[in-house]
Amino acid sequence: MISTELLRRYPFFGGLNDAQLAGIAMIAEEASFPGSAVIVEEGKPASKLYVLIEGSVDLWYSGGRDVKIKTPVGGVAPGEVFSVSSMIAPFHLTATAIASEPVRAIVIDAAGLRAMCEVDFGLGYVLMRHLAQAVVERLHYARVQLAACQTP
Repeated sequence: MISTELLRRYPFFGGLNDAQLAGIAMIAEEASFPGSAVIVEEGKPASKLYVLIEGSVDLWYSGGRDVKIKTPVGGVAPGEVFSVSSMIAPFHLTATAIASEPVRAIVIDAAGLRAMCEVDFGLGYVLMRHLAQAVVERLHYARVQLAACQTP
Protein backbone atom coordinates (compact mmCIF):
# COMPACT_ATOMS: atom_id res chain seq x y z
CA MET A 1 0.00 0.00 0.00
CA ILE A 2 1.16 3.52 -0.79
CA SER A 3 -0.08 6.92 0.30
CA THR A 4 -2.78 8.85 -1.51
CA GLU A 5 -0.41 11.84 -1.39
CA LEU A 6 1.99 9.99 -3.70
CA LEU A 7 -0.81 9.37 -6.20
CA ARG A 8 -1.91 13.03 -6.08
CA ARG A 9 1.48 14.08 -7.50
CA TYR A 10 0.74 12.57 -10.90
CA PRO A 11 -1.64 13.92 -13.57
CA PHE A 12 -2.76 10.37 -14.38
CA PHE A 13 -4.76 10.43 -11.14
CA GLY A 14 -6.06 13.98 -11.66
CA GLY A 15 -9.82 14.27 -11.36
CA LEU A 16 -10.17 11.47 -8.82
CA ASN A 17 -11.67 12.06 -5.39
CA ASP A 18 -10.20 11.07 -2.01
CA ALA A 19 -12.13 7.78 -1.80
CA GLN A 20 -11.05 6.75 -5.31
CA LEU A 21 -7.41 7.59 -4.55
CA ALA A 22 -7.60 5.66 -1.28
CA GLY A 23 -8.92 2.61 -3.11
CA ILE A 24 -6.10 2.73 -5.64
CA ALA A 25 -3.51 3.29 -2.89
CA MET A 26 -4.63 0.05 -1.24
CA ILE A 27 -3.81 -2.04 -4.33
CA ALA A 28 -0.57 -0.23 -5.18
CA GLU A 29 3.01 -0.42 -4.02
CA GLU A 30 6.28 1.25 -4.85
CA ALA A 31 9.01 -0.75 -6.60
CA SER A 32 12.57 -0.12 -7.75
CA PHE A 33 14.37 -1.60 -10.75
CA PRO A 34 18.07 -1.35 -11.65
CA GLY A 35 19.23 0.05 -14.98
CA SER A 36 18.82 -2.44 -17.85
CA ALA A 37 16.16 -4.40 -15.96
CA VAL A 38 13.33 -5.83 -18.04
CA ILE A 39 10.27 -4.59 -16.18
CA VAL A 40 7.62 -6.14 -18.43
CA GLU A 41 8.06 -8.37 -21.47
CA GLU A 42 6.09 -8.33 -24.71
CA GLY A 43 3.68 -11.23 -25.15
CA LYS A 44 3.35 -11.99 -21.44
CA PRO A 45 0.13 -11.46 -19.47
CA ALA A 46 -0.25 -7.84 -18.36
CA SER A 47 -1.12 -7.88 -14.66
CA LYS A 48 0.30 -4.58 -13.41
CA LEU A 49 -0.07 -0.94 -14.37
CA TYR A 50 3.00 1.22 -13.72
CA VAL A 51 3.42 4.94 -13.11
CA LEU A 52 7.02 6.04 -13.39
CA ILE A 53 8.24 8.02 -10.36
CA GLU A 54 11.86 8.52 -11.39
CA GLY A 55 14.27 7.28 -14.02
CA SER A 56 13.36 6.45 -17.59
CA VAL A 57 12.03 3.42 -19.42
CA ASP A 58 12.45 2.47 -23.07
CA LEU A 59 9.69 0.58 -24.86
CA TRP A 60 10.66 -2.02 -27.48
CA TYR A 61 8.67 -4.10 -29.94
CA SER A 62 10.09 -7.38 -31.19
CA GLY A 63 7.21 -8.73 -33.25
CA GLY A 64 6.95 -11.96 -31.29
CA ARG A 65 8.95 -15.13 -30.91
CA ASP A 66 9.30 -15.97 -34.59
CA VAL A 67 10.19 -12.46 -35.75
CA LYS A 68 13.75 -11.20 -35.36
CA ILE A 69 13.31 -7.44 -35.07
CA LYS A 70 13.82 -5.09 -32.15
CA THR A 71 12.36 -1.65 -32.68
CA PRO A 72 12.01 1.21 -30.21
CA VAL A 73 8.37 2.23 -29.92
CA GLY A 74 8.60 4.90 -27.25
CA GLY A 75 9.93 6.02 -23.97
CA VAL A 76 8.41 6.67 -20.58
CA ALA A 77 9.29 9.74 -18.53
CA PRO A 78 8.52 10.38 -14.85
CA GLY A 79 4.81 10.83 -14.29
CA GLU A 80 3.80 8.70 -17.27
CA VAL A 81 2.12 5.29 -17.23
CA PHE A 82 3.24 2.11 -18.94
CA SER A 83 1.96 -1.44 -19.28
CA VAL A 84 -1.35 0.08 -20.35
CA SER A 85 -2.23 -3.31 -21.88
CA SER A 86 -3.03 -4.37 -18.32
CA MET A 87 -6.21 -2.30 -18.57
CA ILE A 88 -7.24 -3.25 -22.13
CA ALA A 89 -8.44 -6.73 -23.13
CA PRO A 90 -6.95 -9.23 -23.90
CA PHE A 91 -4.46 -8.05 -21.20
CA HIS A 92 -1.26 -9.13 -22.97
CA LEU A 93 1.79 -6.89 -23.18
CA THR A 94 2.43 -5.39 -26.61
CA ALA A 95 5.93 -4.08 -25.85
CA THR A 96 8.89 -4.77 -23.60
CA ALA A 97 9.73 -2.10 -21.02
CA ILE A 98 13.42 -1.83 -20.09
CA ALA A 99 14.79 0.51 -17.45
CA SER A 100 17.34 2.72 -19.20
CA GLU A 101 18.62 3.81 -15.78
CA PRO A 102 17.59 2.96 -12.21
CA VAL A 103 13.82 3.32 -11.91
CA ARG A 104 11.24 3.83 -9.19
CA ALA A 105 7.61 3.23 -10.03
CA ILE A 106 4.15 2.90 -8.57
CA VAL A 107 2.92 -0.62 -9.34
CA ILE A 108 -0.86 -1.10 -9.35
CA ASP A 109 -2.66 -4.45 -9.41
CA ALA A 110 -4.50 -4.19 -12.73
CA ALA A 111 -7.21 -6.77 -11.99
CA GLY A 112 -8.08 -4.89 -8.82
CA LEU A 113 -8.09 -1.57 -10.66
CA ARG A 114 -10.30 -2.96 -13.42
CA ALA A 115 -12.72 -4.28 -10.80
CA MET A 116 -12.85 -0.85 -9.17
CA CYS A 117 -13.61 0.71 -12.57
CA GLU A 118 -16.50 -1.74 -13.10
CA VAL A 119 -18.10 -0.59 -9.84
CA ASP A 120 -17.25 3.13 -10.02
CA PHE A 121 -17.93 4.36 -13.55
CA GLY A 122 -16.59 7.84 -12.72
CA LEU A 123 -13.24 6.31 -11.78
CA GLY A 124 -13.32 4.16 -14.90
CA TYR A 125 -14.06 7.15 -17.12
CA VAL A 126 -11.22 9.28 -15.74
CA LEU A 127 -8.66 6.47 -15.89
CA MET A 128 -9.68 5.28 -19.36
CA ARG A 129 -9.49 8.85 -20.67
CA HIS A 130 -5.93 9.11 -19.32
CA LEU A 131 -5.04 5.65 -20.67
CA ALA A 132 -6.39 6.58 -24.10
CA GLN A 133 -4.19 9.67 -24.09
CA ALA A 134 -1.13 7.52 -23.30
CA VAL A 135 -2.02 5.08 -26.10
CA VAL A 136 -2.43 7.91 -28.62
CA GLU A 137 0.98 9.32 -27.65
CA ARG A 138 2.59 5.89 -28.12
CA LEU A 139 0.84 5.49 -31.48
CA HIS A 140 2.17 8.88 -32.60
CA TYR A 141 5.72 7.85 -31.66
CA ALA A 142 5.32 4.56 -33.55
CA ARG A 143 4.11 6.46 -36.63
CA VAL A 144 7.17 8.71 -36.48
CA GLN A 145 9.38 5.62 -36.27
CA LEU A 146 7.56 4.06 -39.21
CA ALA A 147 7.91 7.22 -41.29
CA ALA A 148 11.64 7.26 -40.56
CA CYS A 149 11.89 3.77 -42.07
CA GLN A 150 10.33 4.86 -45.37
CA THR A 151 12.67 5.31 -48.30
CA PRO A 152 12.05 8.31 -50.55
